[in-house]
Amino acid sequence: MSNNEIVFVTGNANKLKEVQSILTQEVDNNNKTIHLINEALDLEELQDTDLNAIALAKGKQAVAALGKGKPVFVEDTALRFDEFNGLPGAYIKWFLKSMGLEKIVKMLEPFENKNAEAVTTICFADSRGEYHFFQGITRGKIVPSRGPTTFGWDSIFEPFDSHGLTYAEMSKDAKNAISHRGKAFAQFKEYLYQNDF
Repeated sequence: MSNNEIVFVTGNANKLKEVQSILTQEVDNNNKTIHLINEALDLEELQDTDLNAIALAKGKQAVAALGKGKPVFVEDTALRFDEFNGLPGAYIKWFLKSMGLEKIVKMLEPFENKNAEAVTTICFADSRGEYHFFQGITRGKIVPSRGPTTFGWDSIFEPFDSHGLTYAEMSKDAKNAISHRGKAFAQFKEYLYQNDF
């Protein structure tokens, strides 16, 4: 593994593409380039509402599976509804799987407040075994599905600063500029370019 190689543990192909486009863009920073390696490990998900605890549990599993000394990161995403005091949160993956987009939208139908926040939490284990966290949050609202339904809940989340578009209706570059994942990975990328890992 070269000095600038870093392992991203995910089995989600869409997430991998999005992260690759954010992290591996050329940056003029002492000619340092990040080389992203993917490992699709099956990690157990801690059932909790604390996003740092969930990410840390996954990070520790990744380190145990890949061996200490390899820079590795995991990412966990949540969709928190204001009306439900932050739920479904990190459980959104399971809500999607069991209910589908339409029923998730219908859950909020009786309520006036459709506001939500999308959150990405990254847990990075550096080569020294230290854990670092990066988090991005984007506020928005839940809307009836618009746009392609190929990437999770993108078609039902309309960020407040998206000019009325859901994530699914936005170009990849426009989405990455304002998304929870884009914000978290911008912090992470800055850290990587400023530090040895």
